[in-house]
Amino acid sequence: MEELKILAPCGMLGYGFPKSSFANGMEYCPDAIVVDAGSTDAGPHKLGADTAIVSKQACKKDLEIIITAGAEAGIPVIIGSAGGSGSKAQVEWTRSIVLEILREHRIEGLKLATIWADIPHEVVEAKLQEGKCEPLGSTVKPLTSERLQATNGIVAQMGHEPIIAALEEKADIIVCGRAYDPSPFAAVAMFHGFETALSYHLGKILECSALSAEPGTTKDCMLGILRKDSFIVKALNECRKCTAVSVAAHTFYEKDHPYILHGPGMVLDLEQCVFTELGDGSVEVKGSRISPTPVYKIKLEGAMKVAYRAFGIAGVRDPLLVGRIEEVEERVRQQVIEYYAEIPPEAYSINFINYGLNGVMGELEPVRSPAHELGVVFEVIAATQEVASAICSSVRSTFLHFGYEGRKSTAGNLAFPFAPSDVPFGAVYEFSVYHLMEVADGLEMFRNEYAEV
Repeated sequence: MEELKILAPCGMLGYGFPKSSFANGMEYCPDAIVVDAGSTDAGPHKLGADTAIVSKQACKKDLEIIITAGAEAGIPVIIGSAGGSGSKAQVEWTRSIVLEILREHRIEGLKLATIWADIPHEVVEAKLQEGKCEPLGSTVKPLTSERLQATNGIVAQMGHEPIIAALEEKADIIVCGRAYDPSPFAAVAMFHGFETALSYHLGKILECSALSAEPGTTKDCMLGILRKDSFIVKALNECRKCTAVSVAAHTFYEKDHPYILHGPGMVLDLEQCVFTELGDGSVEVKGSRISPTPVYKIKLEGAMKVAYRAFGIAGVRDPLLVGRIEEVEERVRQQVIEYYAEIPPEAYSINFINYGLNGVMGELEPVRSPAHELGVVFEVIAATQEVASAICSSVRSTFLHFGYEGRKSTAGNLAFPFAPSDVPFGAVYEFSVYHLMEVADGLEMFRNEYAEV
């Protein structure tokens, strides 16, 4: 094969994409349709609560277009990090939607592969004891036996190996558990004999679909064309185009180093890459390099419940209060702590986020002049929902009528956009497992399962 084409419908399954862009992509006769469905961008909640990132309706709406087109064209469809976190429950949820679509459209004779990415607790425990499991970053808390047992579930990011194995078994639809984002794209290319570095670099771009175009978005389609010594990325909507700057900029996306990208068992080096505009809104990329790591390591992700949250949202427009908002909030905090003297202050936390002052950057905010109005979020985190809700209620009522110097109106300091004003959010999770684990190879921890539809 001299040339391989991969169609990426959107940057996150369920985010949606224009049918016209997808149809444009199918006119290029792609060799596979690959879509990423997962992320830890939103934090540990989805993994901890084991809930999908998008609704069933949104997921099915996208998959119906993708699966029917893939079946008609006779090309494989690959879903990475099914459900968002790629856990067993989320993979089963995604697979049930796939089967529902196949039944409703009376599509038969396909081979469905499921790749499980769940890692048993005892495996991680044993690796810890052997010194073969290390935290990914200096801020990760030590993984004790207690924290490990409190973890709801653990998934690992698969590389290309188990996905290539499924393609070798002639799978038509592949539902992957947690996957390293570029891996499903790279697996297709490597299965057809294309070079590893180019395959992974193309996958790094396609997993976000048209985010590397101008104007960028994850809600539109992108085509990747892989050749012997280069690849081309092309937007499929006439209102977007790829430029050398937009594609090169995306190469820096989500990395702690400008051109070094770590993945399962390998390191991708993009320092020597050259980005060339072809004049038709597409960009050709050359110079990607890759090298294997001395030890094959996979990234583990696991979350545990640590607390419960309640919060409220209000607006503040009194210039006197706007000018001393942090002072008043601290006095409100102290008054609530005094009122609930029977609850140890270390058993809960009261936090204020002031949008229009420093709500995004906090103490790092360089511009300290407030806007004429502020959006205030006050949240309480506590060991139980009951305590969180009680403290939140007290914060709201104390803040609402808190007296400060110069105040003229006693009607209330806060404007609430919603009723009820207090939201009992529920459980709060944190990453208890965010580690690298040594394995024999890229197939050791992942199990492939096949079914004839």
